[in-house]
Amino acid sequence: MKKILLILSVLFTGLAAQAQPPKVPAESGTVFGQATTADNAISVDQLYSIMDSKKENKEMTVKLKGVVTEVCEKEGCWIKVKSPKGSMMVKMKDHKFLVPLVLNGKTIVIDGIADEKLTTVEQLRHFAEDAGKSKEEIAKITEAKKEIVVQARGILVL
Repeated sequence: MKKILLILSVLFTGLAAQAQPPKVPAESGTVFGQATTADNAISVDQLYSIMDSKKENKEMTVKLKGVVTEVCEKEGCWIKVKSPKGSMMVKMKDHKFLVPLVLNGKTIVIDGIADEKLTTVEQLRHFAEDAGKSKEEIAKITEAKKEIVVQARGILVL
């Protein structure tokens, strides 16, 4: 029994150590996740205007065009896109795909579901840790944040 537990712990440790963003190019036309096109994509500014005008049930299917400002350094499981309020969180739906660090600074189209959510202090600190922020920067996060979050099904590099 001890041998099985030892083997399993070594196996899981090895798998966890390998969790990192893919090292693939992000050239124009590259797709991550589900295939999508730029047809009918709206700007992030337009999304904020639409969401601000809605009173209830803000969840909506969207196709957004935006510029990546940050990529999760640990796995590539989320990105941030430039928005009127600084940056907007984009998560890869159900962790079905990851994106490379070289996506940072690229203009992309995101096909997914947008919703307004309350991100807890714990989640914000976790994202800051994933982004490689210092312990001091992480400790300064003391309040939850109401924000628009997109669950991406697919991303197209423009």
